[in-house]
This record gives sequence, C-alpha cells and structure tokens, in this order.
Amino acid sequence: MLLALCLALLGSLAVGQERLYRWVDDDGVVHYGDHVPPQYASRNRDLLNTQGVTVGSEIGALTDEERAEIARLAAIDEQARQERMEDIRRDQVLLDTYLSVSEIERLRDRRLELLAAQIKVTEHYLNNLRKRLGRLQREAADYKPYSDNPDAPDVPEALGLELSRTIASIGLYEQTLTRSRVDQDEIAAAFSQDIERFRELKGI
Repeated sequence: MLLALCLALLGSLAVGQERLYRWVDDDGVVHYGDHVPPQYASRNRDLLNTQGVTVGSEIGALTDEERAEIARLAAIDEQARQERMEDIRRDQVLLDTYLSVSEIERLRDRRLELLAAQIKVTEHYLNNLRKRLGRLQREAADYKPYSDNPDAPDVPEALGLELSRTIASIGLYEQTLTRSRVDQDEIAAAFSQDIERFRELKGI
C-alpha cells in the first residue's frame, strides 16, 4: 500500500512537480509529499527527484533555543580560529625578531633594568614626599582639625592645600610603584614564555 502511494506521488511529480519530500514523524512512520505540513516543519527531510532518488536534504525549522545554541557554538569556533591565527602570527614575529635565545635574554634584561631604574626613582620621590608630609603634619598639629585644643585656630589655607596636594601625590606615586612592580613580574613571565616557545620552534 505504501509503495503504491509512493508511486502515485512520484507519478504526480513527474507531471507537475520536480521534487518530493520524505520525512519521518514522531512514531517513526515515513511520509512523502510535494510539501511538508506545518506540524512537521521542524523535521529534517530528504529531497527526492522524480525517479525517487535522494538528491539532497533540508534541515527543519530551528527553534529559538536551537538557533541560539548554533550561534553560541559558531562564536566559540570563531574565537578559537582567531586564537589560532594569533598564535601563528606571534610565532612568526618571534622567529622574525630573534636569531637566538641570548638575543631574547639581552632584550629582557634591558627592559627589566629600565623598569628597575624607574622604580628606584619612584621610591626616591615617595620617600621625599613622606618626609614632607611628616613636616606638614607636625606644622598643622597646632591647628584645627588636627589639634585636640578646642580653641586652636583653623589650619591656614595654604598649609591645608599643601597637605592635600602632598597626600594626593603620595597616593599617585604609590599606585605607580605598584603598577611598575606588577609590570616587572609580567615582563619576566612574558619573556620566559617567548624563550620557551622560541626553543620549541627552533627545536633547541
């Protein structure tokens, strides 16, 4: 009976249609038709020619969740591709820039020496600023709001302004010093990775 139905459908296609769809319902029953009913729109289907030979397939309509998952996976694949391309570019730059491990080490040492010098200067400035703050605080100790004497006069405007500026400068230099020390660790780690990768690429 099913074969007869298929032959009838194929015959009708030969007259007025060029394609026949074949899909399977929830019960595993195979269906044929020149169009897919709406209730089966989410089903994948095969495309048959007028001789009943499979010539292709179509993916059924996707749900919003399925489309979102496909987009998520595509984004992950694209990120991975970009990361692979970046790794290839970084390897090429490494090979184009250096001829030996010693060259990498010399550049690392120069970078770290410069940063160490900057840190030393920053520490010197900080030391001087802290000494200045100590002097200003001792000077302001006789004035409100630093004095416990309720009859003490208000701190002079110029002294108060210098105190505020000195405290702000100390905070700024402390941040700079912290950042420079973090940079030291990051530079050393980055050069270590470059050296290890260079050896891998060169087989040494």
